[in-house]
Amino acid sequence: MHVQIRRMPLRKLFNTRDLGGLPTGDGRKIRHKKLIRSGKLYKIPKSTVDALKKAGVKTVIDLRIFTESEQHPDTLWEGVNYVHLPVLCTATPGITREKNMRITMARESKRIKEEFGTADNYMSEMYCSILLNDEPQQLLKQALRLIIDNEDCILWHCSGGKDRAGILAMLVESLLGVSEEVIVADYVASHRFQRFKFFWNRVGLVIAPCSLKLKKILYSMMASKPQYLAAAMDKIKQDYGSVTEYCKQVLGVTDEDIEIMKKKYLE
Repeated sequence: MHVQIRRMPLRKLFNTRDLGGLPTGDGRKIRHKKLIRSGKLYKIPKSTVDALKKAGVKTVIDLRIFTESEQHPDTLWEGVNYVHLPVLCTATPGITREKNMRITMARESKRIKEEFGTADNYMSEMYCSILLNDEPQQLLKQALRLIIDNEDCILWHCSGGKDRAGILAMLVESLLGVSEEVIVADYVASHRFQRFKFFWNRVGLVIAPCSLKLKKILYSMMASKPQYLAAAMDKIKQDYGSVTEYCKQVLGVTDEDIEIMKKKYLE
Protein backbone atom coordinates (compact mmCIF):
# COMPACT_ATOMS: atom_id res chain seq x y z
CA MET A 1 0.00 0.00 0.00
CA HIS A 2 1.44 3.35 -1.03
CA VAL A 3 0.74 6.10 1.48
CA GLN A 4 2.19 9.57 1.17
CA ILE A 5 3.53 10.79 4.48
CA ARG A 6 3.56 14.59 4.69
CA ARG A 7 5.38 16.80 7.17
CA MET A 8 3.73 19.82 8.72
CA PRO A 9 5.25 22.96 7.11
CA LEU A 10 6.53 24.58 10.29
CA ARG A 11 9.53 26.86 10.65
CA LYS A 12 12.41 25.28 12.59
CA LEU A 13 10.51 21.98 12.86
CA PHE A 14 11.55 19.71 10.02
CA ASN A 15 10.35 16.36 11.33
CA THR A 16 6.88 17.19 12.59
CA ARG A 17 3.85 15.44 11.19
CA ASP A 18 0.19 14.97 11.86
CA LEU A 19 -0.70 11.26 11.85
CA GLY A 20 -4.06 12.28 10.42
CA GLY A 21 -4.89 10.50 7.18
CA LEU A 22 -3.00 7.29 7.88
CA PRO A 23 -5.28 4.39 6.86
CA THR A 24 -6.30 1.50 9.08
CA GLY A 25 -7.05 -2.09 8.18
CA ASP A 26 -10.81 -1.60 8.49
CA GLY A 27 -10.91 1.19 5.90
CA ARG A 28 -10.91 4.14 8.27
CA LYS A 29 -8.29 6.85 8.71
CA ILE A 30 -6.73 8.64 11.65
CA ARG A 31 -8.34 12.02 12.31
CA HIS A 32 -6.36 15.15 11.58
CA LYS A 33 -5.23 17.51 14.35
CA LYS A 34 -5.38 14.86 17.05
CA LEU A 35 -2.01 13.04 17.08
CA ILE A 36 1.24 14.82 16.20
CA ARG A 37 4.82 13.51 16.43
CA SER A 38 7.81 15.81 16.33
CA GLY A 39 11.39 16.65 17.17
CA LYS A 40 12.26 19.03 20.01
CA LEU A 41 10.41 22.35 20.27
CA TYR A 42 13.57 24.33 20.98
CA LYS A 43 13.53 28.05 20.14
CA ILE A 44 10.68 27.68 17.68
CA PRO A 45 9.40 31.02 16.32
CA LYS A 46 6.05 32.58 17.11
CA SER A 47 4.64 31.50 13.73
CA THR A 48 5.30 27.86 14.61
CA VAL A 49 3.86 28.27 18.10
CA ASP A 50 0.76 29.86 16.58
CA ALA A 51 0.43 26.98 14.09
CA LEU A 52 0.62 24.39 16.88
CA LYS A 53 -1.94 26.34 18.90
CA LYS A 54 -4.19 26.53 15.83
CA ALA A 55 -3.83 22.75 15.41
CA GLY A 56 -5.23 22.46 18.93
CA VAL A 57 -2.15 21.09 20.70
CA LYS A 58 -2.99 21.13 24.41
CA THR A 59 -0.52 18.52 25.68
CA VAL A 60 3.19 18.09 24.88
CA ILE A 61 4.98 14.88 25.89
CA ASP A 62 8.77 15.29 26.01
CA LEU A 63 10.52 11.89 25.74
CA ARG A 64 14.08 13.27 26.01
CA ILE A 65 16.42 12.57 28.89
CA PHE A 66 17.07 15.30 31.46
CA THR A 67 20.29 16.57 29.87
CA GLU A 68 18.61 16.97 26.48
CA SER A 69 15.64 18.85 27.87
CA GLU A 70 17.84 21.08 30.05
CA GLN A 71 20.21 21.97 27.21
CA HIS A 72 17.43 22.54 24.68
CA PRO A 73 14.23 23.37 26.59
CA ASP A 74 10.92 23.29 24.76
CA THR A 75 9.24 26.50 23.72
CA LEU A 76 5.85 26.31 25.39
CA TRP A 77 2.81 28.54 25.46
CA GLU A 78 0.15 29.53 27.93
CA GLY A 79 -2.34 26.79 28.66
CA VAL A 80 -0.32 23.88 27.25
CA ASN A 81 0.22 20.84 29.50
CA TYR A 82 3.90 19.82 29.42
CA VAL A 83 4.72 16.26 30.53
CA HIS A 84 8.32 15.07 30.78
CA LEU A 85 8.82 11.30 30.41
CA PRO A 86 12.59 10.80 30.00
CA VAL A 87 13.16 7.63 27.97
CA LEU A 88 16.81 6.61 27.84
CA CYS A 89 17.76 5.91 24.23
CA THR A 90 20.46 3.21 24.47
CA ALA A 91 20.80 -0.54 24.00
CA THR A 92 22.47 -0.89 27.40
CA PRO A 93 20.28 -0.53 30.50
CA GLY A 94 22.00 1.23 33.38
CA ILE A 95 23.91 3.91 31.46
CA THR A 96 23.44 7.15 33.35
CA ARG A 97 20.79 9.44 31.94
CA GLU A 98 22.88 12.46 32.92
CA LYS A 99 25.33 11.99 30.05
CA ASN A 100 25.04 13.56 26.63
CA MET A 101 24.25 10.73 24.21
CA ARG A 102 27.14 11.56 21.89
CA ILE A 103 29.58 11.37 24.81
CA THR A 104 27.94 8.13 25.87
CA MET A 105 28.37 6.65 22.41
CA ALA A 106 32.02 7.70 22.31
CA ARG A 107 32.65 5.91 25.59
CA GLU A 108 30.62 2.91 24.54
CA SER A 109 31.93 2.51 20.97
CA LYS A 110 34.47 -0.21 21.77
CA ARG A 111 31.99 -2.24 23.78
CA ILE A 112 29.32 -1.75 21.09
CA LYS A 113 31.67 -3.23 18.51
CA GLU A 114 32.48 -6.18 20.77
CA GLU A 115 28.91 -6.93 21.88
CA PHE A 116 26.82 -6.05 18.82
CA GLY A 117 29.25 -6.38 15.92
CA THR A 118 27.77 -3.60 13.80
CA ALA A 119 26.13 -0.25 14.40
CA ASP A 120 22.99 -1.50 12.65
CA ASN A 121 22.77 -4.39 15.12
CA TYR A 122 23.21 -1.91 17.92
CA MET A 123 20.36 0.29 16.69
CA SER A 124 17.99 -2.66 16.33
CA GLU A 125 18.89 -3.81 19.84
CA MET A 126 18.39 -0.28 21.18
CA TYR A 127 14.81 -0.24 19.94
CA CYS A 128 14.17 -3.65 21.49
CA SER A 129 15.73 -2.44 24.75
CA ILE A 130 13.37 0.53 24.96
CA LEU A 131 10.38 -1.74 24.48
CA LEU A 132 11.48 -4.65 26.66
CA ASN A 133 13.13 -3.07 29.72
CA ASP A 134 11.14 -2.09 32.77
CA GLU A 135 12.00 1.60 33.17
CA PRO A 136 11.21 2.70 29.59
CA GLN A 137 8.14 0.46 29.67
CA GLN A 138 6.77 2.40 32.64
CA LEU A 139 7.30 5.68 30.78
CA LEU A 140 5.70 4.35 27.58
CA LYS A 141 2.79 3.16 29.72
CA GLN A 142 2.32 6.69 31.07
CA ALA A 143 2.56 8.16 27.57
CA LEU A 144 -0.10 5.81 26.23
CA ARG A 145 -2.36 6.58 29.17
CA LEU A 146 -2.08 10.29 28.39
CA ILE A 147 -2.98 9.59 24.76
CA ILE A 148 -5.90 7.36 25.72
CA ASP A 149 -7.30 9.93 28.17
CA ASN A 150 -6.60 12.94 25.93
CA GLU A 151 -9.55 14.89 24.51
CA ASP A 152 -7.68 17.46 22.42
CA CYS A 153 -4.66 17.39 20.12
CA ILE A 154 -1.56 15.82 21.69
CA LEU A 155 2.05 16.13 20.53
CA TRP A 156 4.92 13.89 21.57
CA HIS A 157 8.56 14.34 20.69
CA CYS A 158 12.14 13.35 21.40
CA SER A 159 15.22 15.17 20.11
CA GLY A 160 15.11 14.46 16.38
CA GLY A 161 11.63 12.96 16.28
CA LYS A 162 12.91 9.62 14.98
CA ASP A 163 13.69 7.03 17.66
CA ARG A 164 11.66 7.47 20.84
CA ALA A 165 8.94 9.45 19.09
CA GLY A 166 8.92 6.78 16.37
CA ILE A 167 8.51 3.95 18.87
CA LEU A 168 5.56 5.66 20.57
CA ALA A 169 4.04 6.37 17.15
CA MET A 170 4.42 2.69 16.27
CA LEU A 171 2.53 1.66 19.41
CA VAL A 172 -0.28 4.18 18.85
CA GLU A 173 -0.64 3.35 15.15
CA SER A 174 -0.67 -0.38 15.90
CA LEU A 175 -3.43 0.02 18.48
CA LEU A 176 -5.47 2.02 15.97
CA GLY A 177 -5.12 -0.72 13.34
CA VAL A 178 -2.58 0.84 10.98
CA SER A 179 -0.74 -1.80 8.94
CA GLU A 180 2.90 -2.62 9.65
CA GLU A 181 3.80 -1.47 6.13
CA VAL A 182 2.36 2.00 6.76
CA ILE A 183 3.90 2.19 10.24
CA VAL A 184 7.35 1.52 8.80
CA ALA A 185 6.72 4.06 6.02
CA ASP A 186 5.88 6.68 8.64
CA TYR A 187 9.07 5.84 10.52
CA VAL A 188 11.30 5.97 7.42
CA ALA A 189 9.86 9.37 6.46
CA SER A 190 12.03 10.93 9.17
CA HIS A 191 15.05 10.47 6.90
CA ARG A 192 13.36 12.30 4.03
CA PHE A 193 12.15 15.15 6.22
CA GLN A 194 15.61 15.69 7.68
CA ARG A 195 17.67 15.01 4.56
CA PHE A 196 19.45 18.38 4.65
CA LYS A 197 20.31 18.03 8.33
CA PHE A 198 21.38 14.44 7.66
CA PHE A 199 23.65 15.58 4.82
CA TRP A 200 25.41 18.22 6.87
CA ASN A 201 25.74 15.87 9.83
CA ARG A 202 27.44 13.39 7.53
CA VAL A 203 29.79 16.12 6.33
CA GLY A 204 30.52 16.96 9.94
CA LEU A 205 31.31 13.34 10.72
CA VAL A 206 33.75 13.13 7.81
CA ILE A 207 35.90 15.90 9.27
CA ALA A 208 35.26 15.12 12.94
CA PRO A 209 38.37 14.08 14.95
CA CYS A 210 37.04 10.71 16.07
CA SER A 211 37.50 7.08 15.09
CA LEU A 212 35.88 5.55 12.02
CA LYS A 213 34.17 3.08 14.34
CA LEU A 214 32.52 5.88 16.29
CA LYS A 215 31.61 7.69 13.07
CA LYS A 216 29.76 4.58 11.86
CA ILE A 217 27.85 4.36 15.13
CA LEU A 218 26.87 8.03 15.06
CA TYR A 219 25.93 7.75 11.38
CA SER A 220 23.62 4.83 12.17
CA MET A 221 22.10 6.77 15.06
CA MET A 222 21.06 9.48 12.60
CA ALA A 223 19.56 7.05 10.06
CA SER A 224 15.96 5.83 9.86
CA LYS A 225 16.54 2.39 8.39
CA PRO A 226 13.37 0.26 8.24
CA GLN A 227 15.12 -2.74 9.79
CA TYR A 228 15.56 -0.87 13.09
CA LEU A 229 11.85 -0.59 13.77
CA ALA A 230 11.02 -3.86 12.00
CA ALA A 231 13.44 -5.77 14.26
CA ALA A 232 11.73 -4.39 17.36
CA MET A 233 8.27 -5.22 16.02
CA ASP A 234 9.41 -8.74 15.09
CA LYS A 235 10.78 -9.26 18.61
CA ILE A 236 7.49 -8.11 20.14
CA LYS A 237 5.50 -10.42 17.87
CA GLN A 238 7.82 -13.30 18.73
CA ASP A 239 7.37 -12.74 22.47
CA TYR A 240 3.74 -11.56 22.61
CA GLY A 241 2.09 -12.48 19.32
CA SER A 242 1.38 -8.90 18.23
CA VAL A 243 2.10 -5.28 19.14
CA THR A 244 -1.45 -4.97 20.47
CA GLU A 245 -0.93 -7.95 22.79
CA TYR A 246 2.34 -6.43 23.98
CA CYS A 247 0.50 -3.20 24.82
CA LYS A 248 -2.16 -5.16 26.69
CA GLN A 249 0.16 -7.49 28.59
CA VAL A 250 3.03 -5.10 29.33
CA LEU A 251 1.69 -1.55 29.11
CA GLY A 252 -1.69 -2.09 30.71
CA VAL A 253 -3.85 -1.20 27.72
CA THR A 254 -7.30 -2.81 27.81
CA ASP A 255 -9.76 -3.70 25.06
CA GLU A 256 -11.91 -0.84 26.34
CA ASP A 257 -8.95 1.54 26.00
CA ILE A 258 -8.45 0.45 22.40
CA GLU A 259 -12.10 1.08 21.59
CA ILE A 260 -11.88 4.51 23.22
CA MET A 261 -8.83 5.32 21.11
CA LYS A 262 -10.50 4.20 17.90
CA LYS A 263 -13.65 6.17 18.65
CA LYS A 264 -11.62 9.25 19.49
CA TYR A 265 -8.89 9.14 16.87
CA LEU A 266 -10.43 7.45 13.81
CA GLU A 267 -12.75 9.01 11.26
